[in-house]
Amino acid sequence: MAKKTATKKKSVASKVTKTSVKTSTASKGAVAKAAKKTVKKPAPRKSTTARRPKGPVWQWSAVDTAAAIRNGAISAVETVEAHLERMRAVNPRLNAVVVDLSEEALKAAHAADKQRAKGVALGLLHGVPITIKENVDYEGRPNFNGVPANKDFVAPSDSPVVRNLKKAGAIVIGLTNTPEFSFRGFTDNPLHGLTLNPWDPNITCGGSSGGAGSAVAAGIGTIAHGNDIGGSLRWPAHCNGVATIKPTQGRIPAFNGSATAERPMLAHLMSAQGPLARHVGDVRLALDVMSQRDPRDPWWVPAPLAGPKPKGPIKVALARIPEDMDVDPSVRAALRQAADHLERSGYRVTEVDVPDIDGVWQTWCDIITNETVVMQEAGMLKVTSEDFHKAWGGMKTKANALDLKAWMQATAARNGHIRAWQLFFEEYPVVLAPTTVKPTPGPRDDTVSADRVKEIFWGEIRFISAINVLGLPGAVVPVTLHDGRPIGVQLIAGRYREDLALDAAAAIEKRAGVLAHRLWETME
Repeated sequence: MAKKTATKKKSVASKVTKTSVKTSTASKGAVAKAAKKTVKKPAPRKSTTARRPKGPVWQWSAVDTAAAIRNGAISAVETVEAHLERMRAVNPRLNAVVVDLSEEALKAAHAADKQRAKGVALGLLHGVPITIKENVDYEGRPNFNGVPANKDFVAPSDSPVVRNLKKAGAIVIGLTNTPEFSFRGFTDNPLHGLTLNPWDPNITCGGSSGGAGSAVAAGIGTIAHGNDIGGSLRWPAHCNGVATIKPTQGRIPAFNGSATAERPMLAHLMSAQGPLARHVGDVRLALDVMSQRDPRDPWWVPAPLAGPKPKGPIKVALARIPEDMDVDPSVRAALRQAADHLERSGYRVTEVDVPDIDGVWQTWCDIITNETVVMQEAGMLKVTSEDFHKAWGGMKTKANALDLKAWMQATAARNGHIRAWQLFFEEYPVVLAPTTVKPTPGPRDDTVSADRVKEIFWGEIRFISAINVLGLPGAVVPVTLHDGRPIGVQLIAGRYREDLALDAAAAIEKRAGVLAHRLWETME
């Protein structure tokens, strides 16, 4: 099936354009400058000291964009218009943004410019264009989550992550695609269709935040919101050659008022909201904004965004890959390259075994699968496509069926796994691990067979999904290209130490560069 989809770029793109896009009616120094909470007096509209970043507006980082708007080098309206123009130019062939919010985005941009002119306190992302994944509540709109039957689940208010981004001044230009119930690692659904990878239509953009990853890599918005329960931030970041952070559980508040029931316990404890962006500095800035308190999430934790710095040189554990995982040479080379970048930046990298990665992954698989079967499966299967049924059936093949006692034992085992990793971080504050050990698969590989799905989740992306059951932060940063396709690596740190993971990611990015610049050369 993947081969039928993976045709020449133009023919695939022409099919995607049939999917309609709905229109709504209704640098660290740079980070520091952008991170000032308030501005007492506005800078002059045009200033001789106002510095405009180089290149097209849509190519700027979020940090640079926020600074340029703040100092008067560009208006919010001009910024948003540039991103909307970029969206109109590339989205028809990608189908990454599935709800076009151009009209309200321009209204918000005009309001943002008036605020600045009046000297109103400016948020960290004042006037900065972003996208939101269409599986969190966006006030007044249905929360489709890739399912046509969800048309009546209209959001009564913005979800906490949307509210926090808007409060910081970010301007939402569109909502991005996600698979049905955000349950697949491939972004396709009967409502909006297939989302393509901007690097190559023959490989997946990932999932479930595939629309987010595709959009931000292509230059649609500076930051893309996504979420992650089994790799749904880190997998698309790898596939699309961008950076991300899956935060510690409790770091970013979450809630959907449109939901008809509360989420099951372990699904909530293993899920996290987060940003995708082309620059690690933008990921860090977005994390700051997204993580502000919201009383609707009882699991939110007011933990500081930065902790004490470990004694140098910081020891990094290069995770030894289990022998049963068939590692592609390109992946080994990328991991070695990332390790070299870290060592040249002052880290000390040693290849070691991490605590029971196989057992951790199996615990994730058993818990999430059994909880879903009991609480959600029947309802989901009634309203989803045959592709969903195939993919979900494949996900279940590696899970053990648990009775109540066994399920409780599995949830208890989770505590032991977390403890073992926390003790491991005492010696190695950062773990360098693969995202996948194989080349990126085709756009619909999870519909080939149940065995193929098992192969992907267990045999290829084991190091991604396992981290969710631990609730640990994990960053992904692109390292290199192989056959014109991006390869990223994962940086894992202890609970609420996103700063350590992002520091290591930034060290790699400094030497590897921002891969999106190379993508844009091929897209023009």
